[in-house]
Amino acid sequence: MAVSGADPAVEEVEAAVYTVPVDRPSGDGTLTWDATTMVLVRAVGGGRSGLGWTYGAAACGALVRDLLAPRVCGRPALDVPAALQDMLAAVRNAGRPGAVSCAVSAVETALWDLKARLLGLPLYRLLGAVRHEVPLYGSGGLTTYDDAVLREQLAGWVHGQGFGRVKIKIAESWGRRESRDLHRLALAREVVGPGTELFADANGGYTVKQAIRVGRRMADLDVRWFEEPVSSDDPAGLRRVRDRVAMDVAAGEYGFGPGHFRGLCAAGAVDCLQVDVTRCGGILEFLRAAALAAAHGLDVSAHCAPHLHLHVAAAVPRLRHIEWFHDHVRIETRFFDGAPPPAGGVLRPDPDRPGHGLRLRERDAEPYRTG
Repeated sequence: MAVSGADPAVEEVEAAVYTVPVDRPSGDGTLTWDATTMVLVRAVGGGRSGLGWTYGAAACGALVRDLLAPRVCGRPALDVPAALQDMLAAVRNAGRPGAVSCAVSAVETALWDLKARLLGLPLYRLLGAVRHEVPLYGSGGLTTYDDAVLREQLAGWVHGQGFGRVKIKIAESWGRRESRDLHRLALAREVVGPGTELFADANGGYTVKQAIRVGRRMADLDVRWFEEPVSSDDPAGLRRVRDRVAMDVAAGEYGFGPGHFRGLCAAGAVDCLQVDVTRCGGILEFLRAAALAAAHGLDVSAHCAPHLHLHVAAAVPRLRHIEWFHDHVRIETRFFDGAPPPAGGVLRPDPDRPGHGLRLRERDAEPYRTG
């Protein structure tokens, strides 16, 4: 449906901060947390509103209100790339990586959602669909879980929801508990059986030689995916691990701009590039990263925020999967109407809902609002 009359302008950009306590003690190889923060952006124009968000610091809300909204308001709502370009120019002295890029990402995705709603199109059709369903992998298996919780979570994904891929966290305490890492991987393989792909995420907690040593042990358990065996800030180290282990090496979730992705690809550091639409600068930057990966013969995988990734993932030719991350799933299904449930290990965008199809349930979200 075409927009009639003059091009509508972005009239308002709002940000709200929500802090949601975890459902149980949570941690990975290098970090523990007791709550997850979502910064939600609403962009309004032409009688419609679009939503975007990031799982970043609460400070992202102030960045949106003080730095980004003045650069976006008044612009044509359909010209999202121009708005992104202006936002990136505005943040030059603030420094793009980190919270700044997360804030830009939330605004940019809200603008894409607004544009699609103005045009009456589901976002994946506006971007250009490659597929109508997107594979998932179950992600959780935190290092803070005991064996019983780990077993229950994995069984729920595989035997309850039909997932064919699952991932757990390893490199507990910065790699100081290798024996427990290997025990938990063996338990995971026992629970999910031989027909399920098993992934491991070290969150950069190992040294290079340690990652190679553990990776060779993991091969006996048919682990297929070794995520951030060492820090993604060390492309040469990732390449050394990749050259010496059997499973695919993945990294890229901390890519806040094209330079990070270019460095990983050029170094031959990964078999699959991870990209996070809530960090990299938004949907257009996700598509650019995917094109860069394809130019290097690589697939991409969408990191976390599964319901926000669904539509852009459906528009990427060389996509492996979306991460169905437990912490974000419980927030998104609690906060939004229109968040589709997985079926047989895939998500399907709703062809009858414009934009990304999600509506905030204000009553459910408001108790968690902190800014």
